[in-house]
Parts: sequence; structure tokens; C-alpha cells
Amino acid sequence: MRDQSVMHSVSVGVRRRLAAIAVTLLIVTAWAPAATSATPHAGPPGARHDVITWGASADRMGDAVPDHSYRLVVHTSVGGDDLRIRLSNAFGDRPVTFDSVYAGLRREGAELVRGSNRRLTFGGARSVTVPAGDTTYSDPLPGRLPAETTLVVSVHTAQAAGPATGHSMAMQTSYAATGDHASEEGADNWTELIGSWFYLDSVTVRTGVETGAVVALGDSITDGWQSTTDLDRRWPDYLSRRLQTADGGAVKGVANEGISGNKTLADGAGQSALNRLERDVLSHPGVRTVFLFEGVNDIKAHTGVTAQDMIEGYHTIAERAHAAGKCVVGATIAPFKGWSEWDPAAESVRLQVNEFIRDSSEFDAVTDFDRTLRSPYDHERILPFFDGGDHLHPNDKGMQAMADSVNVKALNAC
Repeated sequence: MRDQSVMHSVSVGVRRRLAAIAVTLLIVTAWAPAATSATPHAGPPGARHDVITWGASADRMGDAVPDHSYRLVVHTSVGGDDLRIRLSNAFGDRPVTFDSVYAGLRREGAELVRGSNRRLTFGGARSVTVPAGDTTYSDPLPGRLPAETTLVVSVHTAQAAGPATGHSMAMQTSYAATGDHASEEGADNWTELIGSWFYLDSVTVRTGVETGAVVALGDSITDGWQSTTDLDRRWPDYLSRRLQTADGGAVKGVANEGISGNKTLADGAGQSALNRLERDVLSHPGVRTVFLFEGVNDIKAHTGVTAQDMIEGYHTIAERAHAAGKCVVGATIAPFKGWSEWDPAAESVRLQVNEFIRDSSEFDAVTDFDRTLRSPYDHERILPFFDGGDHLHPNDKGMQAMADSVNVKALNAC
């Protein structure tokens, strides 16, 4: 019996390894450039368009470093062809030059799947200089990128100084190295672990025109604080997984544009939602729906912000998004009693704002995160089962509950 058990274990192990190899080969085959990549897209003119499949809000990141490589690990949402990335120098005060930019598939850690790392070009050139305050897209990379892919973008900053641009709290381990190692698929030279994304602020793919994306505009809860690092358990990640398997829905792309500490009205931890709406949301291709979940940082800061101030801010965001042809979903502000900045005055503003979000006609749909997360015994607190430990940020279970509470049909309302 023991011999049979050992043989069964070996057989299961072999089958699992073969299955993993098959999946990897399938992804690499899809990712490789097609023989007909130079031909026009199939279908009538205008039948396909670009859609954002991953995004992260740009912010100031400290001093830029010349002759430095960054290996940035991101997890996409919607699948499609002709991947493009957007590099951002939004907060730079001088140009930054990238002379080596690659996109590949992660095998493990900083190591890539062999044969998957492919050079990106910009207007046909291998090098690109991005002016201060600007962004630039790469040329399309032929081949198909499957949905929910762990993509690795590697860049080398040949010339960089002054403020760097990136996203500080990635909740994802990426890697850095001195010198140009962007083309390498091995992990030997990628010894510096980093928890931020530098310069990369979006990834897009080309899909049918019926497919669109939702952009989550938010703060640290959307950014994923208190979710488990490296496991993609932010609430927009859970939402993406729902959307990929949802029947009949046209919204498949998800971009997380949360910034820890962000406010609706005032700059501070990143530019305010009002001031970054164009760059972080409306400028991305294929966006069909704006998901607005901001406000707790305005309220708990005790700066004198009133409910009417918040309502006017929401109105401006919704008005601008609607003018751009986007659907707008408003989310209620979750409870945070137990957080050091909570007091009855802040709670009063939260309740007034939530009443407006629920009952006004400002939004095309409403997601009630307050009711999803609050304790049935104390509506001012997060349910302990969902509490990440600081009484403000949900844990993985709370993040999943938030995503599960989103009405997927409402994302396709416009």
C-alpha cells in the first residue's frame, strides 16, 4: 500500500508540473508576436479599440536615479492584443530618458518566463525622453496578453534627475538594480526589493469596441492597505476577477487609481481627486465607468470640511465625468470609529455625505460600502471580521466583501 501511495503522490506531482508547463507554454505562445502582426486588425474599421487593463496613480517619489533599472510587477485585468504601456514624468521638473524598456511574463520573484521578455519601442525608437510633466505611450507590442496576467515591465533610466514619478504604496514586491538589466530574464542582478512602482502608470490592450473599463478613484482603502502584499487582494482586484467571469457584461478592464491618504478636495497625499481626475481617470482609453470612493480623509482631517463642501466636490467630479461620456458610480464612506481621528463631529459629516450619495440623483448607481462593512451592533464601526486591525482599513475578507457588493450590471449602465 505504501508503494502505491508513493507512486500516486509522484503521479499527482508529475501531472501538476506538466499542467503548469502547459499553462506557461499557452501564455508564452499567446504572448509571442503573431506571424500576421503587421496586417490590419480583423473586422470592419473601428471595430477594435484600446482599453486600460492596469493602472496606478502617479505621484512624487523623491529623487530620480540615473543608470538605474526597475523591474515592475503588475497584475492585469482584461485580456487583449497589442499591449502598450504609459510612462509618466508627471511630477518631474526636467526630462527623463529611458533607453531600455521591456515587457515580459513573471515566472517567480524577479525571474521571467524564458522567451517572454520583449523590447518595447516608442515611435519605432528604442529610447524615449519624456518631458517634465508629460507622459508617453509605447508602440503596440504584437501578440495577445491573456486576462489576469502577472506582467513584468522593466525599464532603465539612462538619464534621470530631480523628482521621480511613480506610485508609492504598491502592495506588490518589485525589484531594482544599478545599471541596465532590463533585457535580462534571470533574477541574479535584481537584488534590491522595492514596494513601489516607478514611472509606469498604465497598461492598455486592444479589444473589441464593446469592451470597456471601470476606474476606481479612491484613497488607501482602494490602494489596498491592510490587504495581503503580493496576493492581489485589493477590492478592485477581487472586482476584476468577478468581471472576467461575469456573463453579458461589457466592462472587463479595471484600473486602480487609489492613493493612500488621498482627499477629494485638497492636495496632500497626492493631488486631490478633483485635481487628478483628468490624468488618472479620464485620459485612459476605453474607460466606461468612474467608480468614486473618496472622502474619509477629508472628514477625519478636521480641517473644517463640511458635508456641503464634500457634496459640491462630488458634484464637480460627476459633472466632469458625465461631460466626458462616462458613467459614474458613487460609493458611501465606510465607518471608522476606533481610528484615532474619529469623533462625533466627523461621524456626523460622514452620515450626511452618505445620505446624499444614497438619495441624490448625482450618480448613475450607488455601491453602499458603509452597509457592507459596518457592524450590525455598532454602525459607526467596521465589523471586526472585516477589520484590518486599525478600524479604518478592511482586511482581505473585507476587501472581497466590498467587491462582492458591487452591482456588476450597474457598471454597464451607460
